[in-house]
Amino acid sequence: MRPRTPAPGRGVLSGTGLIVVALAATAAALVYPVWSYAGRSGAASADVLSARTVTTPYGPLSAADRDFVTKVRLAGLWELPAGEMARRKGTTEAVRDAGRHLVEGHTTLDAHARTVATQLNLPLPNEPNEQQRQWLGTLRSSQGKEFDGRFAEILRLAHGRVFSLVAQIRASTQNVLVRDLAEDANATVLDHIRVLEATGDVDFPGIARDLGASPTPVPTPPLVPPASVLPVVPGSNGS
Repeated sequence: MRPRTPAPGRGVLSGTGLIVVALAATAAALVYPVWSYAGRSGAASADVLSARTVTTPYGPLSAADRDFVTKVRLAGLWELPAGEMARRKGTTEAVRDAGRHLVEGHTTLDAHARTVATQLNLPLPNEPNEQQRQWLGTLRSSQGKEFDGRFAEILRLAHGRVFSLVAQIRASTQNVLVRDLAEDANATVLDHIRVLEATGDVDFPGIARDLGASPTPVPTPPLVPPASVLPVVPGSNGS
């Protein structure tokens, strides 16, 4: 029996069809930037997702949203100990009162941030960043009226930097959990700005110059090292 001869062009058409399918799949991947966030973990997916908006049950979660939750956590990691120092070392009742506000405000706000991180499956840092550690070191080495002045100026500068970021996230985020956290952060930051200014130790012209020269908020490390990732457990204080 003579073997069948394939119909002319059949192999070519089959190969062309596979190429078309492959190109279509590639194009779909390029034009569809929003991925499902459920079930994606590991360093490779973290690198890819770092620049993407992902879908969650609470609405789209952008890179700016994730960065904001991290910044709220970082704020608590250094402002809580700064507030404790002010309660112990402040030479006036106004400074000590500002310290109490920082401790109470960031205890509540930090718990909120950790709850949001749990619901969104976000890793959180477990220690302040380099700039924040330097600020804490400055406060630890200061005593008396020098401490009062440095405490008020450093904390007021930091709160001024983050205030505009909170407003931006509140206005732009599409994620319900992040929006609620931004509202909480807005009230907390504004309260802290007021009590810091009430100390009478804030150099307003200096703050204006510093904010104008460094308009960006307190920096966030671009990646969270595995050793610094905090397993977030609802109801724990993470410290």
